[in-house]
Amino acid sequence: MSQASKNTLIKLIVAAGQAAPTPPVGPALGSKGIKAIDFCKEFNARSSIYEPSTPIPVLITVKPDRTFKFEMKSPPTGYLLLKALGLEKGAEKPNVLSKDKTIGQLSLKHIYEIAKIKKTDERHNLLEMKSIVKSIIGVAKSMGINVIP
Repeated sequence: MSQASKNTLIKLIVAAGQAAPTPPVGPALGSKGIKAIDFCKEFNARSSIYEPSTPIPVLITVKPDRTFKFEMKSPPTGYLLLKALGLEKGAEKPNVLSKDKTIGQLSLKHIYEIAKIKKTDERHNLLEMKSIVKSIIGVAKSMGINVIP
């Protein structure tokens, strides 16, 4: 069996600058033999570029020798869209056919700015901006956000 197959992946969403060895971080790492405080210190330092409490998806790779590395992704698209609108949450039942069921509108310029943030993710860096923009527009529509030129 190859060494890579023994690695364990842990997926978490942690608030920027606010990782603490409490749930969900502590138990998720502790059960794999990792000292949560080591992850918390490094994550909080690396996530300091974001506004505090911004949700940051994290992919932690735990090796058999109990060392770990982690990859931070950009904040979720829905979060960035709501932030651009200045809202806390999206429509409960968005209906894109009805004007009064939308929660707001964003310009293509806003969408492009969000796409630039998403492009920094390792899994998006090979995608064309056009593809990323189309994907974000899809998320916006599903949330009840009107995208205008």
